[in-house]
Amino acid sequence: MHLNTKNIVITGGPGTGKTSIINQLKKQNYYCFDEIIRALTLEAKNEVETSSQISNPIAFVNDPMDFNSKLLNGRIEQFIQANKTNKKLNFFDRGIPDVLAYMDFFNQEYNDIFTNACKIHKYNNVFLLPPWKAIYKTDNERFETFDEAIKIHECLKQIYKNFEYNIIEVPFGTVEERTNYIINSI
Repeated sequence: MHLNTKNIVITGGPGTGKTSIINQLKKQNYYCFDEIIRALTLEAKNEVETSSQISNPIAFVNDPMDFNSKLLNGRIEQFIQANKTNKKLNFFDRGIPDVLAYMDFFNQEYNDIFTNACKIHKYNNVFLLPPWKAIYKTDNERFETFDEAIKIHECLKQIYKNFEYNIIEVPFGTVEERTNYIINSI
């Protein structure tokens, strides 16, 4: 691990611009970890009948705890890999606590494995992107309504506060403006 490595989470509800910012950071040669839920969502969609795919996969998979465990383990693996990069800055499209926030949103219980993962793998900075109706849209892997996105935002905010993070809210703006805001805030 680079002596001064910083692991930085970019989080927010669905459709807030996280991936666009991650892609902009990549263009600027920053080391970034992509959101892993999209691959898991495609995998989960193959498990169930098409008519039941009306929501986030956490809500429709046959075994939500197994899905959440895979997601948790994938995010832990990203965190471990980040500490092997020898980069000063590592950016993450969502962090480990996001798993718990979504479980809270779907009223799913979690055990110490989930909470301990959040306590052990601590990020240096957390940037939260607020819900933004003007850019919000659904797609093949994003099922939530805008109202649900607002509720997820609140769950994310609460879970990061529960783990004593100083949350930096990113203002609306162009992708470049938001990316620069994040870089300048570090």
